Amino acid sequence: MRVLVTTAWLQPGDHVDRLLQEEGFEVVHKRSGRLVDLVREVDGVVAGTDAFTAEVLAAAPKLKVIGRTGAGYDNIDTEAATERGIAVCPTPGVNRRAVAEHTLALMLNCARSLPQNILSVRSGGWEQPSGRELAGATLGIVGLGAIGKSVAELGTLLGMEVLAYDPDLDLDFATRTGVRAVALDELLRRADFVSLHIFLDDSTRHLIDAAALATMKPTAYLINTARGGVVDEDALADALERGELAGAALDVVEVEPLPAASRLREHDNVIVTAHVGAATTESRARSGRMAAQAVIDVLNGRAPAFTVNPQKGS
Repeated sequence: MRVLVTTAWLQPGDHVDRLLQEEGFEVVHKRSGRLVDLVREVDGVVAGTDAFTAEVLAAAPKLKVIGRTGAGYDNIDTEAATERGIAVCPTPGVNRRAVAEHTLALMLNCARSLPQNILSVRSGGWEQPSGRELAGATLGIVGLGAIGKSVAELGTLLGMEVLAYDPDLDLDFATRTGVRAVALDELLRRADFVSLHIFLDDSTRHLIDAAALATMKPTAYLINTARGGVVDEDALADALERGELAGAALDVVEVEPLPAASRLREHDNVIVTAHVGAATTESRARSGRMAAQAVIDVLNGRAPAFTVNPQKGS
């Protein structure tokens, strides 16, 4: 059986490649070519962020499983996969600490204007602007899943008041950690830092739109390490141009890489990182192993540890 690896940071000869080959699979790494052509003769895929559309899946008659090296799977047409008997197996929880720490780093950079100060010193300046401490600030978390919970714990440790909105909020966690469950409008109205950790689907696309941004305080910062589509970027650029927000820090954008013509590039108070929230050695190792193991399990007739369409998991 043949397994295609499309995750960019996985390489021939690495731990995932060896794990798959030890199971007797032929391993092919995507280097070039159209995905729709590469999947024609594969039984399993260890997938990165490539778009596994209905068209791509229709071109893969032998495909039984997609192990996704990441918690999100909005790049995979799960309905089409389910119709074709393909198990979709993301890797939830493996990057929670990495993304939470990156979120904290983005908040600290916003609070102390570190990118601007570093650039100023590099160009010969010596400005000493007043920042703000995170202790005593209000952190609003939209989406209290695994990553949101880790961010909440870090915020609490720093002395922040933590508010959370989630349609399926874990009340036991909130009670145990002192996180206050609130409606989205209240969270946006009160938070000094609004941090997004919610899944992208039709119900959350552009959840942070012009109306939501207008609800936020002009001294507040928007942090997004979830999915770019959760934020209406044109509305965000408008709000920044009008001075309605203190700034934003985004690890994800709607179109990646960020287009050269993006209006977000025009603002000094916007930090954009290249979707590296989960990019730690430790997180990637865990994610690669879990995705590969899901492929191994399904191709050997076993149920994987986690799948979003369990009826197709074995």
